[in-house]
Amino acid sequence: MKYDFAAIEKKWQDKWDELDTFAATDDYSKPKYYALVEFPYPSGQGLHVGHPRSYTALDIVARKRRFEGYNVLYPMGWDAFGLPTENYAIKNHIHPEKVTHDNVQRFKSQLKSLGLSFDWNREINTTDPNYYKWTQWIFLQLFKHGLAYKKEMSVNWCTGCKVVLANEEVVGGVCERCGSEVVHKVKSQWMLKITEYAQRLIDDLDTVDYIDRVKISQKNWIGRSTGAQVDFGTTAGDLLTVFTTRPDTLFGATYMVISPEHPYIEKWADRIKNMDAVRAYQQEAARKSDFERTELAKDKTGVKLEGVNGINPVNNTEIPIFISDYVLMSYGTGAIMAVPAHDTRDWDFAKKFDLPIIEVVKGGNVQEEAFTDCETGVMVNSGMLDGLSVEDAKKKITEWLAENGKGEPKVNYKLRDWVFSRQRYWGEPIPIIHCNHCGYVPLDESELPLRLPEVESYEPTGDGDSPLAAMDSWVNVKCPKCGAPAKRETDTMPQWAGSSWYFLRYCDPHNDKAIASKEALDYWMPVDWYNGGMEHTTLHLLYSRFWHKFLYDIGVVSTPEPYQKRTSHGMILGENGEKMSKSRGNVVNPDDIIKEFGADTLRLYEMFIGDFEKSAPWSQNSIKGCKRFLERIYGLLEILKGGDSYSPELESSFHKTIKKVSEDIEALKFNTAIAAMMSLLNEICDHGSVNHAELKTLLLLLNPFAPHLTEEMWEEAGFGGMLNGQRWPAYDPAKCRDAQVEIVVQVCGKIKARIMVDADADESALLAAAKACPEIQAAIEGKNIVKEIVVKGKLVNIVAK
Repeated sequence: MKYDFAAIEKKWQDKWDELDTFAATDDYSKPKYYALVEFPYPSGQGLHVGHPRSYTALDIVARKRRFEGYNVLYPMGWDAFGLPTENYAIKNHIHPEKVTHDNVQRFKSQLKSLGLSFDWNREINTTDPNYYKWTQWIFLQLFKHGLAYKKEMSVNWCTGCKVVLANEEVVGGVCERCGSEVVHKVKSQWMLKITEYAQRLIDDLDTVDYIDRVKISQKNWIGRSTGAQVDFGTTAGDLLTVFTTRPDTLFGATYMVISPEHPYIEKWADRIKNMDAVRAYQQEAARKSDFERTELAKDKTGVKLEGVNGINPVNNTEIPIFISDYVLMSYGTGAIMAVPAHDTRDWDFAKKFDLPIIEVVKGGNVQEEAFTDCETGVMVNSGMLDGLSVEDAKKKITEWLAENGKGEPKVNYKLRDWVFSRQRYWGEPIPIIHCNHCGYVPLDESELPLRLPEVESYEPTGDGDSPLAAMDSWVNVKCPKCGAPAKRETDTMPQWAGSSWYFLRYCDPHNDKAIASKEALDYWMPVDWYNGGMEHTTLHLLYSRFWHKFLYDIGVVSTPEPYQKRTSHGMILGENGEKMSKSRGNVVNPDDIIKEFGADTLRLYEMFIGDFEKSAPWSQNSIKGCKRFLERIYGLLEILKGGDSYSPELESSFHKTIKKVSEDIEALKFNTAIAAMMSLLNEICDHGSVNHAELKTLLLLLNPFAPHLTEEMWEEAGFGGMLNGQRWPAYDPAKCRDAQVEIVVQVCGKIKARIMVDADADESALLAAAKACPEIQAAIEGKNIVKEIVVKGKLVNIVAK
């Protein structure tokens, strides 16, 4: 029998399409299961072999859940707004809508060729006005609740794309998209107040089943720190407030540093005697990204403000104030106190500018290097704190600051509010109108969606405005509140917007009255299992959890968290062990693999390639082995015979394999599940035949991994109905136990023999079997037995002298 994978796979893909086999139903009385993978950005390159790894893994889970009787929602859609499509459209003079349409068609045909059991009736696209109507609606709710606001701020400006970038889009001082230099500009930006949710975003991680490294990445990005806000006086009469996690070291603060963007620089301009040097430094800092500015290893630079000093609140000592680019206006208060004795960066800075270094936690020679192992220890040179432990000193100084009106306890977060504006065309229009009399006015919800207008040019303006700003007929409108002439907001939303709530739309994607019906949201949410790349476990996860929590607060959704379980997969590397890329010439196209080996082989191989959570190199030889395995499975039809129960010789192996595959799927151990089925196939072939009961079970176990071949064999064997409508096989725990087990026999802790014994043998039987072993008799001959240790089913240890 020839395994004609191409004909088999096309046959079953067409049949599944025709019958809507994998459509989730609206029968809300059934138990539900919502499996989710990150929807892709439909780029011109199409799928790469990394995509199927995640999709196949959750497809296996979804198929198993259907066998277990669940109403399964396993949806797919397109995260299609964004810069790459717009840049391609500009370069090739094709409308981004046409580029998106063509890319989506290619991606969809590739996904279908993999035999993934997506519910295509629920397909969504973030660029569809019927979808982004609700993205705009969510923005309006955020605006009405004070969580969306406009702010003049220093932003990352890409000199190539001519667009504002979020911090996460700047890598090593350049744009992650085009590689151009990123500089700082001051612009008015729409912001979302994610910081309002910082603590809840940390606390609620305790309520969900996320792998540890995902929780850690979330917590690190939010960056919660506990300390005190301290008011330093200045010789200019203003208070300069700093946040510090170490208020106990205040007596060691010998200078202050403020951000080059700090507003006090303008306020003090007539007092500062070296403004020319200050201005030059400000311009230099504006050319650096936040990443470059905060890099620990870089040279310490700065300018001392001549004419204004700070005043340390604990001893009234005047200390100099510097501006330096390593202090960011967007973190904390934009000002810090520096304790060079106990911070390496401050120490380097103090040495460079010849500033005092005062030890305040005993330990080391602080004139030679900073003593940073100071989380514990005893306070010195600290007045009222001398002799106290660090912990007691923190409490005492914080109380003293509060009592004397010089500070207060404070929790701070590294997390900053979300920069939400993009000066581009290909994004969701922001539904706000600016009126000179009324300020920022929300568009009436009845006018949503606010559609993107047709434009002749998508080119960035170069002055920082969106291409939409040039469309007078679209921009100029009347104020919805007072009727006066007004202008539309011309910035668009970032790509993150559509992906921050897409999982909700899948619940009820054709609803034109709401995001989704309350009934659908109450039934389907939360997502039961969400898998995606580690690169999205920080920001996408954080942003979508924030939007979901806001929607929970206003009563739209009924669960405080969107995803109950989150896992991540490792990358598939090139055969040379390096990340796949065109420049390295090691990219593997899944279309080529499907054409040569078939979709079932590709699916099986990607699950067999190694530990799912770790990266693994591609191997063309190994994929051939997976195809041979499927060919051998197909060959079982030639040795098929009747029988409605497992043969005695194979019964235990079948029960063990059912248990193994069932448990391994849940634990993402797909490679060992496949290995177990390979071992079972070897046993069947050694046995010489397979009966109906045995083949049914093997096909059910293999189906989530290789759905086309198993459906074909089910039909050819005449088992009736379709395989995907059957029940997952059950195992009997009693039949998973071996009749005999191997145990280790030790003498004085050293292994002397291994023996086979009955699995249920008691201690006396185990000891008798051990002592009957010739190697053990020789080892204990002429010695006194001091102790006998028996661990049932594992070992016997005889201590003899």
